[in-house]
Amino acid sequence: VTNITYRFARKAEAEGVVVIDDPLSIVRCTNKVYLCDLLNRARIRKPETLIVNKEKKKLIIPRLGLPVVLKQPDSSFSKGVVKVNDEHQLETELETLLSHSDFVIAQEYIKTDFDWRIGIIDKKPLFACKYFMAREHWQIYNWTAKKHNDRWGSWQTFAIENVDPELVKLASKAASLFGDGFYGVDIKAYNGSYLVIEVN
Repeated sequence: VTNITYRFARKAEAEGVVVIDDPLSIVRCTNKVYLCDLLNRARIRKPETLIVNKEKKKLIIPRLGLPVVLKQPDSSFSKGVVKVNDEHQLETELETLLSHSDFVIAQEYIKTDFDWRIGIIDKKPLFACKYFMAREHWQIYNWTAKKHNDRWGSWQTFAIENVDPELVKLASKAASLFGDGFYGVDIKAYNGSYLVIEVN
């Protein structure tokens, strides 16, 4: 919401223009605390997730174990998202993140070779894509890669009718919680189930 695109979208909507991405969706999708609460209320499957503050940070290891993923509430494009592997790193990263925000999202780490992204517009599925992890990295984007071509993983696209209907159904349900705009729902396939990572 601090980006010029949000102000532009608000101005356009105020002028009666149809806007993708609409301002309300921008506000909702860029708030990972809101996302977590919304998915919980709708009982949508996701990795085990905690919203923690300075008092609740001690719950992370007993509930989620290590490694664990920490996310600042307004993170995007893999920035503000870190994987921590031990207690010392956890304390260090939490101290940094909690100095900028009252809350941090802690999420169970699930290793996969790719994430699904299902595109939804006007509450209808539009596309399906596999985003593969960047070379020797745990995310689809690696901001610290020395070689430019190692920054992102490859991808593979599919016609929506050629993917598991359960995957599409889950993505549609998650996106419908946010509105009727254009959303990319990130999902992991894990242990015979699908888990929503986030809605973009």
